[in-house]
Amino acid sequence: MGRLNDLAALGQAVWLDFVDRKFLAEGGLQKMVDEDSLTGVTSNPSIFEKAMGHGDAYDAELAAYDKTNPEAPTMDRYEHLAILDIQAAADTLRPVYDRLGSKDGYVSLEVSPYLANDTDGTIAEAQKLWKAVNRPNLMIKIPGTPAGVPAIAATIDAGINVNVTLLFSQSAYQAVAEAYVEGLEKRAARGEPIDRIASVASFFVSRIDSKIDDKIDAGVGGDAAKPLKGKVAIANAKLAYAWYEEFIASARWQALAAKGAQVQRLLWASTGTKNPDYPDTLYLDTLIGKDTVNTVPPKTLDAYRERGTAAATLNQDVAGARQVISDAERLGLDLDGVTDTLVEEGVASFSKAFDDLLGAIAAKHPAHA
Repeated sequence: MGRLNDLAALGQAVWLDFVDRKFLAEGGLQKMVDEDSLTGVTSNPSIFEKAMGHGDAYDAELAAYDKTNPEAPTMDRYEHLAILDIQAAADTLRPVYDRLGSKDGYVSLEVSPYLANDTDGTIAEAQKLWKAVNRPNLMIKIPGTPAGVPAIAATIDAGINVNVTLLFSQSAYQAVAEAYVEGLEKRAARGEPIDRIASVASFFVSRIDSKIDDKIDAGVGGDAAKPLKGKVAIANAKLAYAWYEEFIASARWQALAAKGAQVQRLLWASTGTKNPDYPDTLYLDTLIGKDTVNTVPPKTLDAYRERGTAAATLNQDVAGARQVISDAERLGLDLDGVTDTLVEEGVASFSKAFDDLLGAIAAKHPAHA
């Protein structure tokens, strides 16, 4: 029993922020499920671009698909490959899902990043992917953009599990938490079951510190701001969790809980440290709490396995976290502006990765390039 197993005892699930055909085929995921208490997997366009766009692991499968579907557009070819990987990962995690009674054991697949500002398109794509993967332990990833919020409510209402991605601000998180509840309430009002529907709210961490630290290094806030370096993202996450604790104590949530509803867990994303001056386990050690998930890239997972610290840190010194956010505002670090920018950059980054991914797949079948 290692450090990663200790997190489960503290109520935090560990998910792997990585998926790859070779890794799945060689039993890498199964090993982590067995040895590290791993209970989930996330993917995104950047991860698939690295997996499919480089090397030859997907070439044979793609060639076989092209033979039977010679006129298939590049998007269909990508989806065919992605769905096979997601199904394989979901099947590996199915015993976890069954053992935990649908509370965990999920694999996430993202709707096209091109749909980030298209509510109806997102809803339709979520339903299409859900049907195509055909696994109960799938989560459809939908960005927490203004257009994404009603899509999240509609997708939950349709009985589809949702991983809300690209959350940076507390206000955006609160909006998607309420969208989750709205979707459950509509199902419950029709007398439909809500006990096996799951959702996570993926709240991004390290990118906030990168932006804020750059501002401090550029002189914003003067010397008074320097002690805030490396602290704003963690404080922001702690306040999101404090709001979550209040929310699930509310009469509105308790009415759903009485019908078996599962809480929408906060999931910490972007937890690999970008600044080499910070400990590589910083965003794991400081964000451990009940009913949360940390989705971790392989390198950071290895670091935590070696030298992480397992303790319930998430609800420690919440007053201090409030002070950090208050100081950041007073000193002109503009957290709201930073989080708005990060959403735009996140959508653009995933769209660029998707462009590159589709381009790489097209290049492997020149007739479709």
